[in-house]
Amino acid sequence: MASLETSTHCPYCALQCGMKLRPVTDGAVVEVVERTDFPVNRGALCGKGRTAPAVLAAGVRLTGPLVRDEGGELVPAGWDEALERIADGLRGTRAEHGADAVGVFGGGGLTNEKAYALGKFARVVLGTSQIDYNGRFCMSSAAAAHQRAFGLDRGLPFPLEDIPRTGCVILVGSNLAETMPPALRYLTELRENGGRLIVIDPRRTRTAEQADLHLAPRPGTDLALALGMLHLVVADGRVDEDFVRTRTSGWDEARAGAMAHWPELVERLTGVPVPQLREAVELFCGAESGMVLTARGPEQQAKGTDTVGAWINFCLATGRAGRPLSGYGCLTGQGNGQGGREHGQKADQLPGYRKLTDPAARRHVAGVWGVDPDTLPGPGRSAYELLDALGRDVRSLLVMGSNPVVSAPHAGHVEERLKSLDFLAVADVVLSETAALADVVLPVTQWAEETGTTTNLEGRVLLRQRAVTPPEGVRSDLEVLNALAALLGHGKGFPAGPEEVFDELRRASAGGAADYAGITYARITAEDGVFWPCPGEDHPGTPRLFLERFATDDGRARFVPVTHRPAAEETDTEYPVVLTTGRVVSQYQSGAQTRRVAELNAAAPGPFVELHPRLAERIGVAEGDTVAVTSRRGRAVAPARITSAIRQDTVFMPFHWPGEGRANSLTNPALDPVSRMPEFKVCAVRVEAAG
Repeated sequence: MASLETSTHCPYCALQCGMKLRPVTDGAVVEVVERTDFPVNRGALCGKGRTAPAVLAAGVRLTGPLVRDEGGELVPAGWDEALERIADGLRGTRAEHGADAVGVFGGGGLTNEKAYALGKFARVVLGTSQIDYNGRFCMSSAAAAHQRAFGLDRGLPFPLEDIPRTGCVILVGSNLAETMPPALRYLTELRENGGRLIVIDPRRTRTAEQADLHLAPRPGTDLALALGMLHLVVADGRVDEDFVRTRTSGWDEARAGAMAHWPELVERLTGVPVPQLREAVELFCGAESGMVLTARGPEQQAKGTDTVGAWINFCLATGRAGRPLSGYGCLTGQGNGQGGREHGQKADQLPGYRKLTDPAARRHVAGVWGVDPDTLPGPGRSAYELLDALGRDVRSLLVMGSNPVVSAPHAGHVEERLKSLDFLAVADVVLSETAALADVVLPVTQWAEETGTTTNLEGRVLLRQRAVTPPEGVRSDLEVLNALAALLGHGKGFPAGPEEVFDELRRASAGGAADYAGITYARITAEDGVFWPCPGEDHPGTPRLFLERFATDDGRARFVPVTHRPAAEETDTEYPVVLTTGRVVSQYQSGAQTRRVAELNAAAPGPFVELHPRLAERIGVAEGDTVAVTSRRGRAVAPARITSAIRQDTVFMPFHWPGEGRANSLTNPALDPVSRMPEFKVCAVRVEAAG
């Protein structure tokens, strides 16, 4: 039986944990077997990974196309009819309203091959600029800050194995114990090795409980906190002057911004006492090396790019960047959130992380695609702006691997915009809440039924290998794009074979920032993944970036001056409490797949509102009572979960569920001016007992 085991990777988060799949004979399709030789997780898996095969089962997933009949119901249909309907819908919209009236919305869970093909399909076949993806909601602020400071965006510029060997880690707005459980061992090993851990989070999470120091700022004040800590670095003479002089630029302006944020002011803004600020700086600067790791907490804000930039400034000023065992990194969330934006799903990017506005980039990619560079459209709308334009400027939409009815901010509004479309087609593995609104639904293969690459949070390109045969009525996304392209007049250029698509992606990315030219399926298998950039097959890959120079024109990292500003929406007498959102360990993203797994639902059956005992007493609710949370955009109701692990002025809701407990009915779509990231993590709400 061992010879039948297939080495692959978990379909969920950006760890992309290694696993093996083995056929079984008790009615299940496959079972998960530990893969202890894979260095990222070393065999460890969370409950989502262990139960991932459950979604492969018949009765859980889609097994045939659906089309909406004259009575408004989704009914089974053949593939030819379904594909023809999609081609007719997209073609008709283009003819009547122009190419940009057709939109494409992708997903951070799509393989690199699918992301690449989808971006090419949008720009070559549809000729539309209106393409973006749900990864915009993940780490776009960190990506923008990386680009500004380092000239290159890769989630972690070092492998995870470096974390336990550094001296101090500051973890900002991340709850690894719930979001990436197998990664928690790196923090455990850090402390076992004598390193120190500082966790910054408005909640005392399971991760914060592991910390030497926990700072609990008011949501939306992470920028002020970072500036206050940098102020103390300067005031206490802890700046690494040699590093700043030889490897950076722009320090004088950044220092001036930090000095305007003295500790007492920062305490008033954040609620973090000055002694704790000082202790954090002493722990970090007292170590020989250090890392700052951020996640969605500081990033999903209307000032997320500046907030990440402030933490990068903190790293640069202390010499904790571009050196072994030191640096700033972003903990990417979605399974292929890194690769998904590198190769063409993002509104302003071409494969290889090339800018769509760069003439040389356009010429190179157009040459690979065999088209005139002048025919490529320019940058389009960001994710929320695209969704907001539905039914108005954008009249038809193709969605692949995303569920914005649950995952988008101001979700009630987004749901109405989707309903207003002339035509909606969705390709997914399950009938998600978004797919349920579609005119045509296509059932597509899942992770275990197809081969393809993903890029994890380290920048390690990995290969998922097909382990089982998909049901007869299911096709891969690449086969879907191949068929649609042919129906729309492009019979060549959209192969359905993943390795053929990957080889084209390698050529398209060659010479770009995210250069995959030297990465092959054979190398990935032999080397447990290959780190980009990897410009040639004789290149070893690049596990550690920036050790000799940064990716800017002059090789120096750039300080970017930033200053604190309030959240886009502050509390007042009508909405006096701050809502922040996040994940729980047994569900994932919009829950479209995990909510169909009995074991996971037993552990996390539904939404809840986490609130402090004093707030609960003030509004007259007890544990388990139904609570109504209302913002300027909507209302959600869910049972109360009362705990002193959260600030008194803050409530928390997980965002995995639709319906009356949908947290994103409340969230604010205010956008970061640089990254266009919505402000998921901060909005003003009213909390009451639900009458």
